[in-house]
Amino acid sequence: MDKNTHKLAIIVGSVRDGRFGPVVGSWVAEQAAAHGGFEVEVVDLAAFDIPLALPAASPKYAGDDYRRPAGMAALTSALEGADAFVVVTPEYNHSYPASLKAAIDWHFTQWTAKPVAFVSYGGAAGGRHAVLHLENVLTELHAVTIRDGLAFPNYFTAWQDGHPLDTAAVGYAKTLLDQLAWWAGALRSAREAAPYPA
Repeated sequence: MDKNTHKLAIIVGSVRDGRFGPVVGSWVAEQAAAHGGFEVEVVDLAAFDIPLALPAASPKYAGDDYRRPAGMAALTSALEGADAFVVVTPEYNHSYPASLKAAIDWHFTQWTAKPVAFVSYGGAAGGRHAVLHLENVLTELHAVTIRDGLAFPNYFTAWQDGHPLDTAAVGYAKTLLDQLAWWAGALRSAREAAPYPA
């Protein structure tokens, strides 16, 4: 892989029946592929076994000895191998889904010193409350959150045939991806130069 190409994991955070997340995730993957700076993988949390009950020891301290369910191995591998993340999240009751919190909490070093951007969708707020909560959580895990995100208010009337009706969304996506690529390169170089002091 070229040093200017970064492994991007696009995480579809909702596992709810009838969810809209895969539509948004597919569109984000299209934008990332067109950008040219990423090797793209869509990571759909609905495809993995992610229990809510966690082991007694934190993954921060257990390290490689942390015991995860076998059904989570591919998820852990995708997070570990990624240079950057885009989290696609809905807003449930002014926050993000439990499925996403569980996936985050089962991991620690996989997020450390890596950039995370957000694409949210919902009602009038477009998922912004969910993103505010995610920024706090991922900062605690030593991830770097990207300022410019994408929010889709009233997504149920704002999309058609798998694409947002607002043509400006493509430009906003490019800004998000440009910033994400810059941070992915800077942080990968930093991780290669010296271990992050977590």
